[in-house]
Amino acid sequence: MLTSLHIKNYALIEKLEVDFSSGFSVITGETGTGKSVLLGAIGMLLGERSDAKLVREGADKCIIEGCFDISSLALEEFFEENELEYDAAECIVRRELSATGRGRFFVNDTPVSAALLKELGNKLIDIHSQHKNLLLGNKNYQLNILDVLAGNNEILAEYSSLFRSYENNRKELIRAKEELEAVRNDEEWLRFQLEEIESAAFQNGEQEELEQESVQLAHAEDIQAALYNAVTLLDNDEKSMLQALREASASMEKISRHYPAANNLAERMESSYIELKDCCEELRRNLDGNSFSPARLEQVENRLTLMYDLFKKHRVANIGELNTLAEEYRTRLEQITDGDDRIESLEKESARLCKELDALCAKITELRRSAALALQEKITTILVSLGMPKIRFEVDFSVTEQFTATGRDAVKFLFSANSISPLQPLADVASGGEMARVMLALKSIIAEFIEMPTLIFDEIDTGVSGALAERMGRLMQQIGGMNRQVISITHLPQVAALGSEHYKVYKEEGEGGTRTKITRLATQERVKEIAQMMSGEQMTDSAMETARNLIMQK
Repeated sequence: MLTSLHIKNYALIEKLEVDFSSGFSVITGETGTGKSVLLGAIGMLLGERSDAKLVREGADKCIIEGCFDISSLALEEFFEENELEYDAAECIVRRELSATGRGRFFVNDTPVSAALLKELGNKLIDIHSQHKNLLLGNKNYQLNILDVLAGNNEILAEYSSLFRSYENNRKELIRAKEELEAVRNDEEWLRFQLEEIESAAFQNGEQEELEQESVQLAHAEDIQAALYNAVTLLDNDEKSMLQALREASASMEKISRHYPAANNLAERMESSYIELKDCCEELRRNLDGNSFSPARLEQVENRLTLMYDLFKKHRVANIGELNTLAEEYRTRLEQITDGDDRIESLEKESARLCKELDALCAKITELRRSAALALQEKITTILVSLGMPKIRFEVDFSVTEQFTATGRDAVKFLFSANSISPLQPLADVASGGEMARVMLALKSIIAEFIEMPTLIFDEIDTGVSGALAERMGRLMQQIGGMNRQVISITHLPQVAALGSEHYKVYKEEGEGGTRTKITRLATQERVKEIAQMMSGEQMTDSAMETARNLIMQK
């Protein structure tokens, strides 16, 4: 419930403060006094788009603040989810708009986004104007009405959770099939690439070994000649370096008794002899094992050529990367078998979810059809009382091919204002006045089932008069009962007289220009205002008396 509204420097409003109460209140005022400005300010407070041109000329910014009693709206979860300070009794919403177009939004003094403000605004106030009648042509809106009347909140929450699982499963199944198809399209190519790499069977370290062996085989003759020459120099029959070193060592041993330094030289020569002899034996072994083999050289070079070709083909640098690529090919080929199993599992899960969704859809449809019958009866009764004696109203059901977020029901509100014309979709055949009355009737029915936010009707009674206007007023008065809040902006005295509170919007001329103001009318002021609405500026005693009678009959 909107308990107070503060507006500063908005359009023609320099400063405005007004308190509201529960029940049915009315706002009146001559055309052009600023009722639409007031409504625009409320809309802006609720998150509607704004324009810097709305800031009053000469002001730096405009401020609109509303205080709401939210004790009956169960908004604690919303505040917690959005990390907002929660007061079970009161919520203060403020919006600021600078002359440069920069806006700021606050909920209980906490800065929020425009989107969050709008979401909260929809929970606080429902503004119904002529263009809102277009909602009646919206199938989702029509379906929502039936769900409200059927009390489908819990079963729809269960359905919604299951539907999300179904949608996730369906997306995963589509993705799994696409991935499997892609792998299958590449299967032959993958198998060929893998077999080519596997048949080569390269081992880690093989590249270095082959490259070294290739160099040795290519220079085998030079290596053999060098080895042979070294052996010959060290140990041959004509001039053996080993024999000479041995003899030199023996000579030193002979004189060591007389020449002590010779002993050390003899030991060193003996050590050198042993080392050279070992080198000579190793040279002979290498010489025997290093025979030139053109066949082996060709074999090594062919192996290296195959290796380098595969590196180039698969754009890798070494055997490790090539083997890693082979493992990737194996994994992708395994996906074919795994993919079939995965798809089978997903399809089973899909079938299970479909079965459960079907069962829930059947329950939801049953509840909606029952609510539709009750709606048809109630709305017909109300619309007859609102001057539509031949009204026919039905809810048409059809089944969608696929599950949707709201089930499998598609509904149409069918309407005929007389007994002759066939039933047709409401939005296609109802006039503006008829749509307004249908919407008012729906609001009154819905009010019996849910805790509604503040309802503001903006000249919903346009185009009606007399007893019919009074009946529409009575219906708004009825909706405003039970501690609800309904505010009607009206031009009709029959409606204005029914308000428990009456506010007048007017213009005031001053040094700073024209200003829009609003005031709560006392009883005698109400009599005068309603009399003016009936007779114009030339008020008569008769008009005053009629106005008093209208107020007394509320």
